[in-house]
Amino acid sequence: MTAGAASVPVPAARMARWVLNFQGRHGATALTVTDGALAGVAADGSSFSARLPFEQRYAGLPDADAFAAAAAAPDDWGVLLVRKGGFAVARLAGEQTTDSKVGQRHVQGRTKAGGQSQQRFARRRDNQARQAFEAAADHAARILDGLAGPLVTGGDHAAVTEVLEDPRLRRHRVVPPFLSVPDPRRGVLERAVSDAAALRVEVHNAD
Repeated sequence: MTAGAASVPVPAARMARWVLNFQGRHGATALTVTDGALAGVAADGSSFSARLPFEQRYAGLPDADAFAAAAAAPDDWGVLLVRKGGFAVARLAGEQTTDSKVGQRHVQGRTKAGGQSQQRFARRRDNQARQAFEAAADHAARILDGLAGPLVTGGDHAAVTEVLEDPRLRRHRVVPPFLSVPDPRRGVLERAVSDAAALRVEVHNAD
């Protein structure tokens, strides 16, 4: 993403209002459909590009309402969030959560101790993290078994990669965006589900 650009999730129900607000800030805006996205260029040179979630491509009219109406969540999709402090997984049918699990695991922080104490601490910490990832993989494999649609992930990149290495999870189709979230809790999972299904709008403000 270039300097002066920002990417924001916009719920489909708010897209038309978002475009009106963009015009209010930047002037009359010409809308076009380009490369499967709704694009807008304003009088002051600012622009935006909005994409449908789940890697869907848009081929309709250059209109905010029509674009928002095309943003339908799949009949079967999932969300997986993993950090060293816990995990959250959900399976959804459209906007309805059909199954979910949130779990926390204690993984010790880093220590300033040196020598053998530091080595023992590091081994203990690695073992705790591995057990946490195994628990996340077990629950994800159960809840997402037979998933037909896409999977949106988030949390810590290394942690998510570790969990997805489980043979039971390798077949899933992971799609962007990667969600930046704190240690997963129920509220964090609910917000992640909303963000995963939102329109992705990249804004470039004129200098």
